[in-house]
Amino acid sequence: MKSHRFLLSVAVLSLSTMALAQSDAQKSFDKLKTLAGSWQGQITTIPPQAEMDGKVMQVSLRTTSMGNALMHEMTGAGRPDDPITILYLDGDRLLLTHYCDAGNRPRMVGKMSPDGKTVEFEFLDVAGSTQYGHMHHAVFTVVDADHHLEDWTFMVSGDKAIHARLDLQRTK
Repeated sequence: MKSHRFLLSVAVLSLSTMALAQSDAQKSFDKLKTLAGSWQGQITTIPPQAEMDGKVMQVSLRTTSMGNALMHEMTGAGRPDDPITILYLDGDRLLLTHYCDAGNRPRMVGKMSPDGKTVEFEFLDVAGSTQYGHMHHAVFTVVDADHHLEDWTFMVSGDKAIHARLDLQRTK
């Protein structure tokens, strides 16, 4: 009888540990879903990229697939590209897949900061060629309901990084 109680205790402890990890990913995802809407703001790049630096960008975030995915779409005046990023839960992980204008699809794993305001995505892997570079890192910081920051790191040939920061205000 004691061995059954011990096994039951171990099973409950194991399940609660798994639920805690999943709830951290779920909390991060739920935080990002509060950004659903239309946004606009300037982009700053380091090192400066003349075709982008200081330009106004529009970002659309919307939940899709019955709330199971968050689609991020970025456009800017005079820019022919329209990169799409999908954020979603995969078991106990929050994943991001970026459909890049460089012709590849990097995936990143997200974690929320202890203060609950920032979700940082670390590179996991990439499908497709990295000949023209790839997105390598992303950070979303919620300042308030109508203001958030996005930091994106793009790796080019020779492992040189281009950092882009968007300071976005909600337009609706």
